[in-house]
Amino acid sequence: MKHITTPISEDEIAKLNAGDQITISGTVYTGRDAALPQLVELIKKDDVPFDLKGSAIMHTAFSDAGIAPTTSSKVEIESTIAPLSSAGVKIHIGKGTLNDDTVNALAENNSIFVITPPVAALLTDKVLEKKCVLFENEGMEAIYELKVKEIPGIVAIVDEKRI
Repeated sequence: MKHITTPISEDEIAKLNAGDQITISGTVYTGRDAALPQLVELIKKDDVPFDLKGSAIMHTAFSDAGIAPTTSSKVEIESTIAPLSSAGVKIHIGKGTLNDDTVNALAENNSIFVITPPVAALLTDKVLEKKCVLFENEGMEAIYELKVKEIPGIVAIVDEKRI
């Protein structure tokens, strides 16, 4: 088991391989269909009110009922992975498969895709603090900043050329 703390450096990301079991601690941002495309628009305007460099984003909604990953291959989510990686996001946490263009974008930006079990009780127990940081009008699909301890995952996609 490898223990990751955000923000994660380029060197730390480069040491991870597909199949590595990891835990993620530190700050993790959340977002889903409604908020992630809006976050990409803020990136284009250089108007993101927090630093994405070395960050992790979990493709999920957040409510008092808890968190669990949503399907990352949904167009509204997958279409945001390349621009978010380019803006500094190093870890995308979700579930499902990604298309070849997205895999290539992850490789170009030295970013990875991590799958985590869709077990809301387990994941919610790992959240120490939460606050809505963007798009509060989107409700549970807004961008939340979570302080987490040891979110479990398995590295699913890395740049195969560097292995």
